Amino acid sequence: MPTVRVNGLDVYFEERGRGPRLLFFNGSGATLARTRPMLDPFTERFDTVAHDQRGLGQTGIPPGPYRMADYAGDAAALLDHLGWDRCRVIGVSFGGMVAQEFAVTWPERVTRLALCCTSPGGAGGASYPLQRLADLHGAEYAAALATLLDTRFTPPWLATHREDAAFVEMLATRPGRPTADEARRGEDEQLRARSGHDVCDRLPVIACPTLVASGRYDGIAPPANGEAIASRVPDATFRVYEGGHMFFIQDRAAMPDLLEFLAADTG
Repeated sequence: MPTVRVNGLDVYFEERGRGPRLLFFNGSGATLARTRPMLDPFTERFDTVAHDQRGLGQTGIPPGPYRMADYAGDAAALLDHLGWDRCRVIGVSFGGMVAQEFAVTWPERVTRLALCCTSPGGAGGASYPLQRLADLHGAEYAAALATLLDTRFTPPWLATHREDAAFVEMLATRPGRPTADEARRGEDEQLRARSGHDVCDRLPVIACPTLVASGRYDGIAPPANGEAIASRVPDATFRVYEGGHMFFIQDRAAMPDLLEFLAADTG
């Protein structure tokens, strides 16, 4: 099992693929066990490293509270273990927050940066506080989350869009919160750290080409938040895609754009 001891905890990670080095940051509550298919397009073109972030999956659950700097520090220590001085970086949702924290702390280690459906915090805007949904389940959870994932997903819309309605129905069948107290604590610690995210004033130190991508109908990280990031990063491009918080699945142009951007020559 690929586990490394860093910063006082055991971090589970996976390295797959060949090509330029890429560090991938996952979203809130996401583990490698659940998101491997999302990583597949990247592993086809990059030497991709991803890990279960502290408190989640097969990584340890240290005492809290956790800070965003802790999540970024875990990734930096993992790269040290791998012997990676510099690499490309992509972060999705909460992972985009960690990627920002990583890039403003170690700008010299990031050669290209892609930030998807995420927020800078502070004056640039925060993402929706997901802790409000933490104890919901079934149809109640699906109804609350639907219009956050995509603001079009109202009952009238879903009545005439079968694929979207099927997706919302699938949300209602998601596994519930972990039953083990420690696993629940790990998720709660992540949500608390997320609520304190604010890199807004530090974004100008990011020194690499950056792509900020938002979904037009994202109710968790609205496009205005992505635009705020791009306006503060010196070499940033901002793109809006036709979809919500999962625009990279909804808009067929999104994934090719991300791959092409990350694969471009770093100079």
